[in-house]
Amino acid sequence: MTAAAPVAVVGALPHDVVLTPLGPHRDGRGTFTELFREAWPTGVRPVQWNAVDSEAGVLRGVHVHPRHDDYLTVIRGAVEVGLRDLRAGSPSAGAAACVALTAERPAAISIPHGVAHGFYFPRASTHVYAVSHYWDPADELGCRWDDPALEIPWPQGEARISERDAALPPLAELLTELRAARA
Repeated sequence: MTAAAPVAVVGALPHDVVLTPLGPHRDGRGTFTELFREAWPTGVRPVQWNAVDSEAGVLRGVHVHPRHDDYLTVIRGAVEVGLRDLRAGSPSAGAAACVALTAERPAAISIPHGVAHGFYFPRASTHVYAVSHYWDPADELGCRWDDPALEIPWPQGEARISERDAALPPLAELLTELRAARA
């Protein structure tokens, strides 16, 4: 793994969130970048990979998974990853941060289950992500991205969101759902 420029982080990064620098290898034909190696200490053992295209100004989330962990990187464009640690007993419970990832400065982020996360795309972007368990709608809880109780230091005040994400409850209701899902 080749060292890359540091990733911009605003706020307190939740415990067990892992940032992995990715080293692009450039030549006259273009660029080759390793996205994942099983030997890297990412904390995620992928069973499924997904690719997502997002338009400029889109925000996806905020979601949290009771079971699965995520590993993601941006291959085109940029993303602001908003994080909030919702794990009871975590050394960083309540910590919130925003991590800036760009295709020009490749890095990956591992997000453990129980850490709420949302993705804001300031420009058209493509990200790929892996999950530690197969996709299951029952493992996809969420809350309003703009709930002040989240305390995520988003860099913007407005975003285009899906109808589903617009209908998500406030953080207080999500916490009740998350406790029930863990029981």
